[in-house]
Amino acid sequence: MGVAVSLPESGRATSQDGSSVSVSKPGEAGLKALADYLAQDMRACNQVIVARMQSPVALIPQLAAHLVAAGGKRLRPLLTLAAARLCGYDNQDGKLRHVEIAACVEFIHTATLLHDDVVDESQLRRGLASANAIFGNKASVLVGDFLFARAFQILTADASLDVMAILSAASATLAEGEVMQMTTQNDLSTSVDQYLQVIYGKTAALFAAACEAGAVIGEATPEQREALRVYGANLGMAFQLVDDALDYAADQAVLGKGVGDDFREGKVTLPVLAAYEAGSEEDRVFWRRVIEDSEQKPEDLDAALALIAQTDAIGATLRKAEEYAAKAREALALFPECDIHSLLIETASYSASRER
Repeated sequence: MGVAVSLPESGRATSQDGSSVSVSKPGEAGLKALADYLAQDMRACNQVIVARMQSPVALIPQLAAHLVAAGGKRLRPLLTLAAARLCGYDNQDGKLRHVEIAACVEFIHTATLLHDDVVDESQLRRGLASANAIFGNKASVLVGDFLFARAFQILTADASLDVMAILSAASATLAEGEVMQMTTQNDLSTSVDQYLQVIYGKTAALFAAACEAGAVIGEATPEQREALRVYGANLGMAFQLVDDALDYAADQAVLGKGVGDDFREGKVTLPVLAAYEAGSEEDRVFWRRVIEDSEQKPEDLDAALALIAQTDAIGATLRKAEEYAAKAREALALFPECDIHSLLIETASYSASRER
């Protein structure tokens, strides 16, 4: 482990470039503080991402440039960088392994987004037209394949069997999660446990792998490695639960994607399951028509939003998210207090309280 740095009473930390970073506020401010603290590492990661997206096939860098322009939180690579630093990685060998693996994590994530948008026929991603809406489904699928290949080139060059095993297993789990979601789509008999298995597979598994890979790079003890894996898994669960709540509770301009997309696609998420369980028989007839039978009228989304509000389905979903965020924070208890520890605690709070 590296030397722990206690936070001063003002709740500020010193970033990699020596500037002061506020870590006193939870939520969005906490995530921004983590990004600011790791700004130097993240700039290096972004440089790797841009460089590795280059190809003599012109369409690949064109589509990649669209993805880079769309931005995003880069939360998963940030977690890899943070986990490595928390475990004492100081890149004295000059190899910047944590940066390369963080870029690999982002490539895996972006590849799945490209494929998911095709499967879901999504038209928006982060407030902009999705790649498939601009370049077509074939190009999106193939560039997604290219990014997966780039990710595994990075893993091969890193030559750590542990890191390779972690991220290759996560990639398989991501695919399983998406297939499982497809099999539960339009099925209101889906249990909450089955739904939680879906969101672990499609989201939380990569959060867990991002953290565990960083721990391996930082030469963590087995206990630290497991703690960071648990942290990432629970943070990812909270993140996806809030994402599912936002589909019924956010403003499209803020959310960056179409509000009600999950509803129109017949996805069975916790807000729907909670509203269905708590609703009257008349309410359940409505849900079976719009979700199971896919018979939707223009006014049905507003009706669904009203039923979700009446049954406190959003509140139930957010409370479940906070349960997972609390487990994430608890998982870090074995690490000594330091700047990066505090920032990761705040990031767990962000995962359950974000608004986009």
